[in-house]
Amino acid sequence: MKIVIINYGAGNIQSIMFAIERLGFKAVLSNNPEEILAADKVIFPGVGEASSAMAKLIESGLDSLIPKLEQPVLGICLGMQLMCKSSEEGNTKGLGIFDIDVIKFTQNVKVPQMGWNQIYDLKSDLFKGISENEFMYLVHSFYAPNCSEAIATTNYDVEYASALHKNNFYGTQFHPEKSGDVGEKILGNFLRLNSNF
Repeated sequence: MKIVIINYGAGNIQSIMFAIERLGFKAVLSNNPEEILAADKVIFPGVGEASSAMAKLIESGLDSLIPKLEQPVLGICLGMQLMCKSSEEGNTKGLGIFDIDVIKFTQNVKVPQMGWNQIYDLKSDLFKGISENEFMYLVHSFYAPNCSEAIATTNYDVEYASALHKNNFYGTQFHPEKSGDVGEKILGNFLRLNSNF
């Protein structure tokens, strides 16, 4: 199975690569459109600030490639947020895969939300074998509001979408690669989508 992690200079890529290796697979880092198109699974990571990450995608032409991908794609953290319509962070226009605007947490809570929080209302094969209310690791100041595309919910001041799904696109606000055995199982579930192993 060919797994490509999109390398556009805005991802915590090493920990994702190690998690995939622990699952018995190898991933390739690439920003080459042909290589990304030929992959069986694509992971779209993201750490940092939305507008500068989006600028890097535009610069490399990946902003027009990613929404056209037809294989399973997993956006992680900022990667998921950039798959949305827009983000209040840096007033950024996103890729528009999910019809959601990402907004900032209010001053009622400590921002960023950093650490472990629970996921519930789990829907989709991404969470096969995962119990309700498992704890996942999150670091973020902006969030996708709860919506019809939400496949997991978390509460931090408000209930928000901690995972999204539409067609072949999946997104997690949490970091599965930093969320211990449960996070690794979610990554494994993603790799098993449409696969025979």
